[in-house]
Amino acid sequence: MSIHISAKPGEIAKGILLPGDPKRAEYIAGNYLGGAVCFNRVRGMLGFTGDYKGKKVSVMGTGMGIPSISIYATELMKDYGVENLIRVGTCGGVQDNFGIGDILVGQGACCNSDFNNHVFPGTYCPLADFNLLRGAWLKAKQKGLTAHFGNIMSGDMFYREEDFRDSRWKEYGVLGGEMEAAALYTLAKKYGARALAMVTVSDVKVGGRNMTADEREQSLGNMIGLALDTLIEFI
Repeated sequence: MSIHISAKPGEIAKGILLPGDPKRAEYIAGNYLGGAVCFNRVRGMLGFTGDYKGKKVSVMGTGMGIPSISIYATELMKDYGVENLIRVGTCGGVQDNFGIGDILVGQGACCNSDFNNHVFPGTYCPLADFNLLRGAWLKAKQKGLTAHFGNIMSGDMFYREEDFRDSRWKEYGVLGGEMEAAALYTLAKKYGARALAMVTVSDVKVGGRNMTADEREQSLGNMIGLALDTLIEFI
């Protein structure tokens, strides 16, 4: 057991999906994984392991924000030997041509957090694992899904004084804003693991549309299927 995860050795698979919402982890386990067994309930951060297309796969919530995901990602890799991690979440779409439900895949993760400034003497550039990234691109093509690949931005503030979609992030081609990927990418490099973040656009400025709470929990099927089919290629 680690400090924040109560799983015993062998109960967590080498490949894991990481939604922020623990209820979304429960939903994925119940609807996509065969024979799913709960391995963690500490602090309500639900984690499950089951079978997907003959492969052992886990899913676990990480909470919101860089401090939270950094705790769980570190313990998963350091204490449980997890080798492949895919964040599945939601984001705000930055570019005007994105609609609710579009899938964005983070080739790199810009950041306005101080997280990496506490580690490096300069500016570290957090990148996805190329093999997972390429795998997701190929699977999206095979499935006929529209998925956008490029930079995403991991921000520290959900409620900002200024809408980030009116800022330089948009001008410089950032696809969407979320709150976790930069830390996941950095920590995966430290522990020699593969990491990728794919997010579904849950709100857009053009038209002012937002996903409901139920939609955020349950209507992300295309992204979840893409993430699982990508993940099992590496475990």
